[in-house]
Amino acid sequence: MYQAVRARLGALVCGARRDAGMVTSEYAMGIVAAVAFAVVLYKVITSGAVSAELQNIVKEALNARM
Repeated sequence: MYQAVRARLGALVCGARRDAGMVTSEYAMGIVAAVAFAVVLYKVITSGAVSAELQNIVKEALNARM
């Protein structure tokens, strides 16, 4: 019993893990989620209201007096 506890504690202290990383399906789901988020951001940024507001911000910055 003592040896099992000591081995487990040693594994925890040394950082040994059984789960070393993601599997292929987790990578695929992560990529799909990232692409979906990028598409939503692109649609928001290129929408008329946001685009006009960004243009106004740039115009105000270029016309600012220093």
